[in-house]
Amino acid sequence: MAYEVGGKTIETDADGYLVDANDWTEDLIKVIADADGLEMTERHMDVVKYLRDEHVNNGGNEPNERTILKAMSKLWGDKVTSKTMYEMFPGMPSKQGRKFAGLPKSTRKGGY
Repeated sequence: MAYEVGGKTIETDADGYLVDANDWTEDLIKVIADADGLEMTERHMDVVKYLRDEHVNNGGNEPNERTILKAMSKLWGDKVTSKTMYEMFPGMPSKQGRKFAGLPKSTRKGGY
């Protein structure tokens, strides 16, 4: 599998995760979202930016669902529920969100 962005082919694994995280750009997010059948919103972007920041600036940290909920609740100023996050990222926020962020597939089991 591969994504096409700006005339460049971006290689992925069978699940759509980038083979080389250095290939990630914000332009790639729409392509991944289209492939997954999702429409990106600012809140989606907040989750993606949070996951990238945690991975890049916090030693490869892979936040679980509960940590993502707390971070987004603080950022958005309201209580975010698991239902809301799974509506945004049906393939699991901590896993599908990482794919959108161009990060490696999570090795965690997820959940709380």
